[in-house]
Amino acid sequence: MPMTIAEKILARASGRPSVQPDEIVVARVDLAMSHENADLVRKSFAEIGVKRVWDPERIVIILDHRVPAESERTATTHKAIREFVAAQGIRNFYDVGRGGICHQVLTERGHVLPGMVVVGTDSHTTTHGAFGAFATGIGATEMAGVWTEGELWFKVPSTIRIEVEGKLRPWVSAKDLILYIIGQLGSDGADYRAVEFDGAVIRTMSVASRMTLANLSMEMGAKVAFTPADEKLRDYLAERAPAALFEPVEPDPDAAYERVIRIDASKELAEPVVACPHSVDNVRPVSSLTDIEVHQAVLGSCTNGRLEDLEVAACLLSGHRVHPRVRLLVIPASQEIYLEAIKLGYIQTMLEAGAMINPSGCGPCVGVHQGILAAGENCISSTNRNFIGRMGSKDSRVYLASPAVVAASALAGHIALPAEVGEEVFA
Repeated sequence: MPMTIAEKILARASGRPSVQPDEIVVARVDLAMSHENADLVRKSFAEIGVKRVWDPERIVIILDHRVPAESERTATTHKAIREFVAAQGIRNFYDVGRGGICHQVLTERGHVLPGMVVVGTDSHTTTHGAFGAFATGIGATEMAGVWTEGELWFKVPSTIRIEVEGKLRPWVSAKDLILYIIGQLGSDGADYRAVEFDGAVIRTMSVASRMTLANLSMEMGAKVAFTPADEKLRDYLAERAPAALFEPVEPDPDAAYERVIRIDASKELAEPVVACPHSVDNVRPVSSLTDIEVHQAVLGSCTNGRLEDLEVAACLLSGHRVHPRVRLLVIPASQEIYLEAIKLGYIQTMLEAGAMINPSGCGPCVGVHQGILAAGENCISSTNRNFIGRMGSKDSRVYLASPAVVAASALAGHIALPAEVGEEVFA
């Protein structure tokens, strides 16, 4: 029976020859990830009454949402997690200063491979579909069950295939493409669906850019999202997991899709776009928003805190100064990226431009520390959500954009096109 990527992975994990959309299957979990909410999982796990987790080698815990601890309450949570990790023999633990943002660390350390079933107590676990894994977010109670039995039930999702042809225009990135798609489909356009991205544009993207697509697919409701498991991914994993067997999962040529969407990026994406408050599907071209003042600009997160993101920002910022009204916060997605950005001079360039470099973490993205907003402030951010109160005051406004647009806007003092900011600001 012909199958999509999601169907093939769930068939293998549930021990079936084939599965179909809407069937319920019980699948073996290959990897289970949590961050600070591991403390909630730990408490639910204790209520179940099992003394030991099913497999400590398949559990990864990464502290990233509130690092370093911003309160005594968070410090107590971190302490409880450290004690649990030690008692259970969980070796894949990344403490403060030893990893970074969970989705970046999982990939850097070679934990995720094609064909895996990956669950995480974070909604943006869909990121790991860029590695050919069936990767999805679950709740703390569900994760406690996974820690106990190593398996979880799923309804097999139907699949939407998105084929992107043509060529991205200058300054248009993977972030712009996925925001454009979300704007077209809506925030519920892929509810509990699997999404397969493919086509010439996707095949030319770096692994980092593909991660951005998979990450933000959750914002249109996707259960999982996949990009091609090709030679680019093979080369990436050869460095990160050299001993692992690379077994890509590809859809059958005659697989049945709920819908096939074809996009000509050359024609449909004429310029970078922005998701306006207070919804990720409220997408407009940058040129229609240049009257919006910016008070804070955030470059980072699990969506766009990777090396290529810091590079494009450093390129724009080099030799210039951030607008006096703007606070530019830069948050590398991991310690590894931070170190490499230092070596390449990106960090110095951004510091000289007037940026503040924060520790690798999720602070402002989830509105808990490292740069929250006051009432009446506007933020241009490379993060993944712009809901009311997401970054602080419910009376602030968050605009989501690519790293290039974030950097250009930080220089201009208002939302700006990267191609025009040099002429506009520095003439």
